[in-house]
Amino acid sequence: MIGLASCGGGGGSSNGGGNNPSPTPTPAVSDAGAAKLLTQATFGPTDAEIDSVKALGYADWINGQLGLQSSSHLTYADNRLAQLRLTNPTATLGANNFYESFWLYSATGQAQLRERVKFALSEMFVISLLDANIDIRGAASYYDMLGNNAFGNYRTLLEQVSLHPMMGIYLTHLANQKEDAATGRTPDENYAREVMQLMSIGVQELNMDGTVRRDGAGQPIPTYTPADISNLARVFTGFSWYAATPTNQTFFGAGRTNDSYVRSMILYPQYHSTSAKTFLGVTIPAGSTDGVAELKIALDTIFNNVNVPPFICKQLIQRLVTSNPSPASVSRCSAVFVNNGSGVRGDLAAVIRTILLDAEARDLNTGSSATFGKIREPVIRMTNWMRAFGATSVSGNYLLNSTSANTSLGQSALASPSVFNFFRPGYVPPNTRLGAQSLLAPEFQIVDEVTVAGYANTMQTAIGTGIGTGSDVRSAYTREVAIASDANALADRMNRMLLFGQMSSTLRARIVESVNSVAIPAATGTNQSAIDTALLNRSKLAVYMTMVSPEYLVQR
Repeated sequence: MIGLASCGGGGGSSNGGGNNPSPTPTPAVSDAGAAKLLTQATFGPTDAEIDSVKALGYADWINGQLGLQSSSHLTYADNRLAQLRLTNPTATLGANNFYESFWLYSATGQAQLRERVKFALSEMFVISLLDANIDIRGAASYYDMLGNNAFGNYRTLLEQVSLHPMMGIYLTHLANQKEDAATGRTPDENYAREVMQLMSIGVQELNMDGTVRRDGAGQPIPTYTPADISNLARVFTGFSWYAATPTNQTFFGAGRTNDSYVRSMILYPQYHSTSAKTFLGVTIPAGSTDGVAELKIALDTIFNNVNVPPFICKQLIQRLVTSNPSPASVSRCSAVFVNNGSGVRGDLAAVIRTILLDAEARDLNTGSSATFGKIREPVIRMTNWMRAFGATSVSGNYLLNSTSANTSLGQSALASPSVFNFFRPGYVPPNTRLGAQSLLAPEFQIVDEVTVAGYANTMQTAIGTGIGTGSDVRSAYTREVAIASDANALADRMNRMLLFGQMSSTLRARIVESVNSVAIPAATGTNQSAIDTALLNRSKLAVYMTMVSPEYLVQR
């Protein structure tokens, strides 16, 4: 027994009136349809959000979310530091303080779609707090930047990522110096490589539907060459720490202020390469000293590359909807990336709207599909629990700390082991039925015997007594306890909040049988505490059995 207590369709307004024929009504959105959208577009359904989606319809709910802003992680970090220094004047921030704001806003933020897309972007434009050189305020600022650009233009996002000092530290192009023949120094190529490989065009040319283009011999066509990397690296020279009065010393980090860690890097022309640069079919002539203009040329060139729409679309679909999107759905998304309907390329709001309103995403009959679905990320499972069952923080600070250990969730926000995230988008699990069918399962890369047991044990603790320092985050299961005398009603609730109506009859029967095995004492007038304990234990058992079931772990 786990930690038992002791003792349908898019919405929109219609324009009727006069003699105009009535518009065709859109189908009503069901509980299951609303919960499925929320599973894909948020950190987990809540009763209130299910009701909201049903009232507004899919499209209007999404449009409303696109206009909401996230709370600032940087502001949280600054306020938290001020709070800590009330009792310790020399206190500093640690990674756990970022995790506090991550769990707080992911679990309780109203701008849920922005929060979820921000998290997805952090797995594509990766920095990691595991790098000891990453500043906590800087990381909070970086995460804010991803959120601010989640529904903006990809071109703006690409530039702000490129110039953020935390990316500069993580991929080592901050204070990157021009080549020097006398010493044999060459510009650092790390960011030039990864901005193409991981953040924009990938390593193989793609069709608009995300399938690989091949040459006459049937071989994949590379998107770039080593020469492209080395020439592009020269563009990323001369950028370093923000300073109100830049000097040679501030280029190397002297005199840094709080602003230096959160403001875009600036150009120090004396360190910028003036040699010719040829990359991705574009040449910048030798002799230019305007590094900012060269950066614009480079980023415009990447932005307009034909590979960007399918490369970015496929990964966003993977993060939100399914690991193996159909070529048709990728193609539909790519077309919107190229042109949002108003001649704008790179409109991420239009891209996200297209992904979530796509017929394949909204289909409620994908539960039996052999190719549709994805493994739920461990972090999102935890927030799903918090949101579905109204878990709150006793301290108000969501003291979960890191959950990256394999014996915990095996994942934390902004804490991947490398620039390649916790898992690769093209990962195919070897020696599996998925692998035999060449199906992708990115999240499977962090699944093994240890992480499976770690997740089960972590959720047993969280569901049973709470999680975090002093069991800081816990649920009272108020709605569940209210119906826990009826095992079938409790199974229905699990189906609504965790499985968007797709619970199998087999799982349902197991839950009902197990819940009924927890006897509720007959009332005697003096044993209400024992009755309450039994109802609470029945509720926790139903939640746990659902959240460790394969049906839950694989989001269909």
